[in-house]
Amino acid sequence: MRFSAPKHREGVLMSNGGGVSLWRSRNFQIFLAGQTLSALGDSFSFVAIPLLVLQATGSVVQMGVVTALVGASSVVTGIFAGYIADHADRRRLLIACDVARFVLYGLVAVVWLVSPQIWLLYVVVPLAGAFAQQFQVTYVTVVPALVPAGQITRANGHLYSSYAVASVAGPMLAGLLSAAFGPAWAVAIDATTFAASAAGLVLIRIRPTTLAPAAPDAATADAAEAPTGQGGAPPAVTGRRALVRDFLAGVTFLWRHPVLRSLTVLLSLLLFITTGLTDLIIYYLKHDLGRSDGVVGYVLAAATLGSLLAASTVAPVRDRLGFGGCWIGSWALCGVTIAGLGLTRSVIVVGVLATVQLVATGWAGIASMSLRQEVTPDHLLGRVTSAFWTLHNSLGPIGAAALTAAAARYGVMATCVVGGTACVAIALAALATPIRQRRPERLEEAVS
Repeated sequence: MRFSAPKHREGVLMSNGGGVSLWRSRNFQIFLAGQTLSALGDSFSFVAIPLLVLQATGSVVQMGVVTALVGASSVVTGIFAGYIADHADRRRLLIACDVARFVLYGLVAVVWLVSPQIWLLYVVVPLAGAFAQQFQVTYVTVVPALVPAGQITRANGHLYSSYAVASVAGPMLAGLLSAAFGPAWAVAIDATTFAASAAGLVLIRIRPTTLAPAAPDAATADAAEAPTGQGGAPPAVTGRRALVRDFLAGVTFLWRHPVLRSLTVLLSLLLFITTGLTDLIIYYLKHDLGRSDGVVGYVLAAATLGSLLAASTVAPVRDRLGFGGCWIGSWALCGVTIAGLGLTRSVIVVGVLATVQLVATGWAGIASMSLRQEVTPDHLLGRVTSAFWTLHNSLGPIGAAALTAAAARYGVMATCVVGGTACVAIALAALATPIRQRRPERLEEAVS
């Protein structure tokens, strides 16, 4: 097997035209608008949920626990999310995930407005995180079905840019709304945006999933060697065995691709360090610097301008630096900004560093996702995405809990300096891996 452009992608490119503007695609425009609304809501809960926890408990450790539970639910969901995305109607699946999150976050808002119940967050927020993980895995598989193959990175940039624009106003408004009326109202707005996103998805049409090739593969060979059932046919693989088999299909693809294999390992370490960073920034501004909810919203809103800048520049940056230079340089820069957060008590400097950090992680994240979409066949894309996120997020919940616990014991400053230094070291370690290649999407290395 060779890692070259899948045939179904070439067909999309020829039929739609690699040079056709994405703004002329009705499906993509509706998809973009719906996800912008959803991103606006996400930016509200991004601020509101930690504030709800802090309001109820006053503990950064409890903030870390909720974040860790969400991460853990995402890891568990990732085991079967790819299987569902590759076997279900992807549009209907996206709609179902949006409706579920509308109901869950709406429940939090209603209950909290009546009588705050911290236990409810421990139950509902991780469950909403599971639906979010399923949505994200499915969403990644949908993008290549909406745009020509040559415009995947650009499409991801437009989507990321639109998220960034929505996120600029979201945290600021959430902070102001939380300060005036309480964070529960911000969660209520988040719930309504998921309903709007679901309505937009009803209007689009997505190309059906490409079926797996008929040629024999490892799974077929395994079935041929398995004990036969009635009539000499191999018994059907169902239930947990089917889920494990399909998850392992994604893991196998990742392991056989040298660049994706290295990315999975290093991102696991990087997310261990960075998953709890938002909690740290909020706690630092509120506890150490004594700032209000409104200031927290302003800082995070300003920081999301970094996401907008990353989205609008990632395509030329990747073209100029190559994938390796873009990814390694971005994570090294991210580490420098995290360390810098621990060396300042200025709210303005915290905002600037948080902005640069989102530029860096935006470049790295868009480049990484685009590469997976470019090298993975459509019929495997859900399972590969699910396996990738599950594996590299596996240490995230532990990291979030460890990071916030370290901040509570040793202080935010010391925790940021150590975490940022480790982040730079991991990024530089990528120079010794195939990640350093300039054009890994053109990799022709045979995999046995």
